[in-house]
Amino acid sequence: MSAGFVEPAYHQRSLGDVVPAVAAALGTPLAERPSGLLLPDARAYVVFLVDGLGARLLERYAHAAPYLSSLLVDQAPATAGVPSTTATSLTSLGTGLTPGAHGLVGFTSRVPGTGRLLNALLWDKDVDPMEWQPHPTAFSRLRSCGTNVTVVNKREFVGSGLTIAAHRGADYVGADKVGERIAAAVASSSDGPSLTYLYDGDLDWTGHRYGVASSQWLQQLSIIDSEAEQLRDSLPRATRLLVVADHGMVDSAPESRIDVDERHELRDGVALIGGEARFRHLYCHRGAVDDVAATWAEVLGDRAEVMTRDVAVARGWFGPVSTSVLPRLGDVVVAACGDTAVLSTSDFPYEAKLVGLHGSLTPEEMLIPMLVD
Repeated sequence: MSAGFVEPAYHQRSLGDVVPAVAAALGTPLAERPSGLLLPDARAYVVFLVDGLGARLLERYAHAAPYLSSLLVDQAPATAGVPSTTATSLTSLGTGLTPGAHGLVGFTSRVPGTGRLLNALLWDKDVDPMEWQPHPTAFSRLRSCGTNVTVVNKREFVGSGLTIAAHRGADYVGADKVGERIAAAVASSSDGPSLTYLYDGDLDWTGHRYGVASSQWLQQLSIIDSEAEQLRDSLPRATRLLVVADHGMVDSAPESRIDVDERHELRDGVALIGGEARFRHLYCHRGAVDDVAATWAEVLGDRAEVMTRDVAVARGWFGPVSTSVLPRLGDVVVAACGDTAVLSTSDFPYEAKLVGLHGSLTPEEMLIPMLVD
């Protein structure tokens, strides 16, 4: 692809392929077509998702993560979906679906028929997650096959809109500390066949705040590495550990940031700006789509790929897109290149405070580890 982007490996080696591949490895395959992801047979699997741990980052800072980096040998990376952001990725993993099917198409996206954005992490009480994402999850389908399925995550996320949309159908164990998480994973994997999904978001938080080139991020990576190794050591040998991530991250320098509020022509024809700084959804006034796309392409030049929704869909960025999901996508989408960020200090003031960002299709963001031990 142009701009050095990485295409999502849907139905080959992507996050949506993880649970179907685990199901097959457990001997309880789901009904969908087989993907290109093959995992070793086992009586139980623990899937440990490290938020923000891109494959390129793990390679670059292997010295800070000796256990995880030792697993990189002969284990090819997988890809996130598009956009490469947490809500989209966690839903792909939990449902086994592509973004165009499950409908969580970004950190923020338009609620069709309104001028409002849904924040997929904080959610909106007026939006029913069962309606927003109506498909049975892969977790629930695996459980219906007789497999024990458990989610281990922070207590604050139980019953959240994202949890319901992405991970309903599994038992939920609230665990805020590392010791709690490891103990919960050991307990839930004691009876096979079983799948335990364990999430850690501290590395992503650190990267957003300090950047992935910071000493804080490196220290947090070392902590994650120790957690993963302790988890492996605590699990029965008959249980497989699969370590994945939802996306990588890039640090965006101040001189690489474009503020829409300082380039007023970027507001022309745009009714609503969504997405995030590395992948913008632009919702346009009627008849303004082509002009908006042309203006943004001219202003951003080689700093971003700018295209209409139809072109992005045709490229397969979101997988097959259902009719209900189509209006959630921007009429124009903007995927950042390099370390570019497109900010709106009036609409999203917090983004200007972030150092590390993600959402686009660069190798640093799209390539994720897929490590089996």
